[in-house]
Order: sequence, then structure tokens, then C-alpha cells
Amino acid sequence: MSIREFVENNAETKIAKEVSKNLEISGIVHSAGDEMIVFENVKESENKVAVNVFASKDKVAKYLNCEIKDLVPKMINALENPSEPELVETTDHEEQEIDLSKLPILTHTSADGGPYVSSGLVIVKDGELGQNVCFHRGMVFDKNKFALRILERNTMEIIKKNNGEVKAAYCIGCGGETLLAAAMAPPIGVNELTIANTLNPIKVVKAKTFDAILPADAEIIMEGTLSINEKHSEGPFVDLTETPDIVRQEPIFIVEKIYARPNYIYHALLPGGFEHKILMGMPREPTVFNEVKKAGIDIIDVSVNPGGTSWLHVLIKINKQNDEDGKKSIEAGMKGHTSAKHFFILDKDIDIYNSLEVEWAMATRFQADKDLYTYPGEKGSSLDPSGDPETRKTCKTGFDYTMPLAKIHEMTKQPFPKFNIEEYR
Repeated sequence: MSIREFVENNAETKIAKEVSKNLEISGIVHSAGDEMIVFENVKESENKVAVNVFASKDKVAKYLNCEIKDLVPKMINALENPSEPELVETTDHEEQEIDLSKLPILTHTSADGGPYVSSGLVIVKDGELGQNVCFHRGMVFDKNKFALRILERNTMEIIKKNNGEVKAAYCIGCGGETLLAAAMAPPIGVNELTIANTLNPIKVVKAKTFDAILPADAEIIMEGTLSINEKHSEGPFVDLTETPDIVRQEPIFIVEKIYARPNYIYHALLPGGFEHKILMGMPREPTVFNEVKKAGIDIIDVSVNPGGTSWLHVLIKINKQNDEDGKKSIEAGMKGHTSAKHFFILDKDIDIYNSLEVEWAMATRFQADKDLYTYPGEKGSSLDPSGDPETRKTCKTGFDYTMPLAKIHEMTKQPFPKFNIEEYR
């Protein structure tokens, strides 16, 4: 299923009134929670804008035709069993004028450094390291140029290996399986499109200007040159934590070709919004799950929860077998999500999606002098406004909210008899 089909069949609100891509659309979406909205009449463009397409686990599960409880196992299976997608010769894409101002790229807040693509996937390839697909935000600063925020990870490694300059594609409006796979951050050498294909079969097409395969159903594809040899100021940008990220000098992507599907739908992702949080945080749940399981822990569930910006907090539910399982789960969780800052370990009787139950576990099962573990000077996330934005140094902390095995009976809620109150009304 393409993102277009999913939007057409599942949009909760369609707005026909004329709206502007500059501040107005983002303001409306911010006020609408996780509601999927299609803006049908954008002042500066002839094309529709879809927002909050994957703004909840319900929406992601519906797209992947599964239950919410199946999402983590489904992602784990895709990571462990990548498969080659079907290559097609042609698509319905049409060549477009190279003028980024004609695309409905949003300016989200008055503090932003410019219009931003925040749902775009950058695709690069190296002859030895293979292909890499990853989210990178892009700030428009010229009719054919972006400044892309690129961390020191796989994309940057490929660029540096090729003397600071590579051919690249920037894809907007990809399917949910492709977006999830791109956020999973597998080891370099694993093509994320093979992970996507296991999540949900996709088709791919050869890039027009370099040796790579691209999602055939992407609404918009740009190809060009990505270089760290010339840089441009990027930012400010309101990021996942809903606070402004700093201005940095970042690589430039020069657009040399744009092609799009007829009457393309532009997928906008509100920075710091529900969809941003889902697509950033949820793909870290299977990697945490796997690391905790590898540590010999009977793990039940993981949530990279919205209260922790869906990035900085990890809740891990375990079936505790040993009194050391709490600390082991914390340290394994740190390996599974290296950007997270706080890790919370909970017993099997706690609903980790219910903040009241999590806080109850803290109140009744946690002693700071025994159950608090701190790890100063660890490298965390540049998105943490309380950490160092340049070195990413932070103090990581683990909270063991599990019961000592010797005290399970006295620390467990006692059940009451269950009756249907309606029978007494």
C-alpha cells in the first residue's frame, strides 16, 4: 500500500479552505492532536498536503494490517530477516521544474531558519559499504539547495569515504514500512529497503543519476549531489523535544532532478508532533527488546514513550527472575537505544502505557539509595536541551521500579472481587 492510498482511505479530516504553507498549516496541525488531516487547498501550491499520517500506533498497525501488540515482534522479524524488494522498470513519476519554492514545504514556526522538509529520506550508496536510507531534515535556502542535518553515522561515513561528496536521493511521501525501516538504524551495509520489504512488500526503481534503488511509490523524488566540502547554516529548528535546536554548519544537497507522481500528495511531518514521535521512537523498541533479551532477561514489552519525547525515555517491562535483572535491563537498554537518557524497569503486573501505574510503581517499589543507577558523561542525544548539544554528553540514569523477589507478596496490589455495576443501577 502506498502512502497515497492510505491517506485517501483513512484521512479523518479534509480541509478545503485555503491555507498557507507558511505557519498556518503547522499551527492547525498542532491544535489537532494526532488527527490525520489532508489540506486540499494550499495557497502556494497546486498539491495537497497530508499530515499525521502515522501519528499513532493505531495508525501504523492499521497500515501494516496487524495489531498494536504485534508491532515490536514484526519489526524484530524485519530486522532479522531482511528481504529483497521487487525491482520495477518504470513508474508514473513525471519530471518537475527544479524550484523548491513551488513545493508545499512548510515553515513550521516563526523561529525556524527556513522552510523544512522533515519527512524526507536520504538515500546514498557506496560500492563497498552498500546503500543507506535514513531520515535527515532539510532546510531550504535556495531554489535548488538544502542544508541537511547529518549526524556522524552511516550517511556521513559513506560521504567521508567518497572524499566528502556523493550522489544522493531525497524521497518524500514514502510508505509506512519504508519510514519505519529508515528509522531503525541497522548496521551499515544493511539496506533499509530490505527491512521495509519484510515489514510489508514494496517495489523499488533504479535511480536516474546514480547506482541506487529507490522506493517506487515515493510521492516525490529528488536526486542531486550531497557534499560536506561546502556547508551552510542550518537551523534553528524545533525538534522532537519541542525546543529549538541550535544553528550548525551542515552539508549541502544540490538538487539536480525532481520527479513526482501525478497530483502528488506532500507528506508533511510536524516537528515535535505525534507523528514525529511515533516514527522516531517506535523503531527503537525492537532494538532495545533484542539487547535486553540477549542479556538473559525475560523481557515482555518496551515503550519509548511520548512523555519522554518518544526519544529520551525507555520503559522496559520484564518478568523478573533474579534480583540483578533490573540493573542488567538498564544497561542492556542503553545499548539498544544509545540516544535515550532515562531507563525505567517495571514488573510484569504494571501497564507501561499507563502513566499512573508507572508512577505507582515508583512510589511503592523504588528506593533511590538502592534502585537508582547513574552513568555520568555518557554520549546521549543532541536533541536533549539539558545536555551538551555539541559533544552530546549527558548523565544517563536507570530507575529499577521492580520488586525485590523476597517481597513480591507484600508489594503487589491485592485484587478486589469484580462485579458489573450496571446490574445494580
